[in-house]
Amino acid sequence: MSDKTCDVAILMGSKSDLAIMKPAADVLKELGLDVCVRVLSAHRAPEQTAAFVRQAAASGTKVFICGAGGAAHLAGAVAAHTTRPVIGVPIASSSLQGMDALLSTAMMPPGIPVATVAIGGAENAGLLAAQIVALGDGKLGERLAAERQERLRKVLETDAEVSAKF
Repeated sequence: MSDKTCDVAILMGSKSDLAIMKPAADVLKELGLDVCVRVLSAHRAPEQTAAFVRQAAASGTKVFICGAGGAAHLAGAVAAHTTRPVIGVPIASSSLQGMDALLSTAMMPPGIPVATVAIGGAENAGLLAAQIVALGDGKLGERLAAERQERLRKVLETDAEVSAKF
């Protein structure tokens, strides 16, 4: 287990989930947040997952992002061991194209909430985690506002290009 402290911890059930989860890490790093990325499993490494979550929360991790496919129990398992916000990213890894993971992530029992983004929505999970952290960090809030303005600028630029062709 790493002793690295981080603002946001990103967990995934399998290394094959890394390509889906990388946008969360990328957007968080672009916003200046410290990120830990781990491969842990609710089923194959439950004790190690619980120990990491407890240690990370005690070390100051503010938000957990969990990506998993199939039964997608990782976010719920993490939420069971912390009162810090947990964001679930359902991953399309089965013939059900992520619907199983979406429902497994969203349908948590009362008292153990998990925020759930779209199937494969890791970038939005990263942005949501940053917004949560920004509640106590005005400078981060300013960086988020600037990031949003940059997205607006790109849309308006594209609009002007397309409109000019017609």
